[in-house]
Amino acid sequence: MSNTVDDKIKTFDTRTDANVPIESPLAYTYRRSGAPAPDKNSKAVLHERPFLGHLTLRGGAIVLDEALRSVLDMSLPAEPQSLLFDASGERSVQWISPDEWLLIVPGGEEFELENRLREALGDAHFAITNVGGGQTVVDLEGEAASELLMKSVIYDVHPQHFPVGKGVTTVFAKASVILRRPSETRWELVVRRSFADYVYRWLLDAGAEYGIGVQR
Repeated sequence: MSNTVDDKIKTFDTRTDANVPIESPLAYTYRRSGAPAPDKNSKAVLHERPFLGHLTLRGGAIVLDEALRSVLDMSLPAEPQSLLFDASGERSVQWISPDEWLLIVPGGEEFELENRLREALGDAHFAITNVGGGQTVVDLEGEAASELLMKSVIYDVHPQHFPVGKGVTTVFAKASVILRRPSETRWELVVRRSFADYVYRWLLDAGAEYGIGVQR
């Protein structure tokens, strides 16, 4: 019985071949709450980047770093609360906790990547979890982006305290988000699917004084 169960686990494939229509976590929200287009007066612009590949990596830093280097030619962040991108800027890895990192890659890469990482890790003690179905990324840009975040999160986002390359898990209004700063002008919010509608409507309301627009 145990051998049969083991075999099923080893051959289980989370990537279905069925033609199932998908919508972004904000698809319904756009229809219900609207999506005002940015204009020349917009000091904050919101843009969702759905369907990316999100993998949570857990285990020893040394073995995970070696596997990531061999598979993606990327290193784990060396400092707590830090964020690294590859040369293309399309793939990132973020320190979440002492033994946990979030790897985000272009959508569709995550399935093969997970298998390659598992092969590279061999018998090491680790866990890789595909969490892409439960998260989305919302970009926030514009001269008032930092000020808008100051109204929304409990973490200090002043540039002196939150430099480029930093990422933290924090409270956004009454929800939780992973807040990242990949560049001087852009912030990223990694949002759980169940909180996406709430976070979006909060940003529209809190950003109204800045003429917030939504890029689609």
